[in-house]
Amino acid sequence: MTASLLAVSDLHVSYEENRRIADRIEPGSDGDWLIVAGDVGEIFGDIERTLRGLRERFARVIWAPGNHELWTHPRDPIQSRGEQRYRELVRMCRDNDVDTPEDDYPIWAGPDGPVAVAPLFQLYDYTFRAPGTHTKKESLEKAYAAGVVCTDEMLLHPDPYPDRESWCGARIAYTESRLEAISVPTVLVSHWPLVRQPTEVLYFPEFAQWCGSERTADWHVRFRAVAAVYGHLHIPRSTVYDGVPFEEVSLGYPREWGRRGGEPQPVRKILDGAAGS
Repeated sequence: MTASLLAVSDLHVSYEENRRIADRIEPGSDGDWLIVAGDVGEIFGDIERTLRGLRERFARVIWAPGNHELWTHPRDPIQSRGEQRYRELVRMCRDNDVDTPEDDYPIWAGPDGPVAVAPLFQLYDYTFRAPGTHTKKESLEKAYAAGVVCTDEMLLHPDPYPDRESWCGARIAYTESRLEAISVPTVLVSHWPLVRQPTEVLYFPEFAQWCGSERTADWHVRFRAVAAVYGHLHIPRSTVYDGVPFEEVSLGYPREWGRRGGEPQPVRKILDGAAGS
């Protein structure tokens, strides 16, 4: 059986219903890889347990962090913040043989040739501003007035950077330098969408400012993406921008997937493998 490159995000295993779904995710063949595009959970131990279990079942697991993994949650025994927490997550992934944005990008043997699967960590910088606003200050004020405020404002600390947009800027510069060195097509994996268009369907448009950066808007073209995988919005769907498929692979919260009816099947195929793989 030909192997597949599969993807999922936003498992949010702090919910028992979601944890049961995550525990039932299985490969279709021994050679399947699984992309996990962030928001496994908020508690360090839950994140490790879930990724370890997936790695035991899949030939390879590739993780990119979401905002929830980066929270310093008051219930988490591990109270590290910001960059230190991210580095501890990377270390944990390496201990469990899970690929991260700090590792060499794994090469998938696709039917049309090799493809670099690139997990990214770039955060957001408030440039997806609320409608009718022109500065971060105005955009945040509009969000607070509407009662639409991401929990990141309380729990996602940027230490040692002065703010989240500074951390985002450093991550974008670092990530661009790595992507520029790739000589093959890519699958770009990020928790946050690389382009703003997916946020246009948000019920609360003020939330878009926590969803990405204008500085990544051309990455899918510049870095020859054959697909872009993301989560965060909890609006699973497939779209195409500049000829590149964008796949949101979120499971989301039980109250969200419950409205869709039936047992959720959150894992999506992104690419087939080469014949015989």
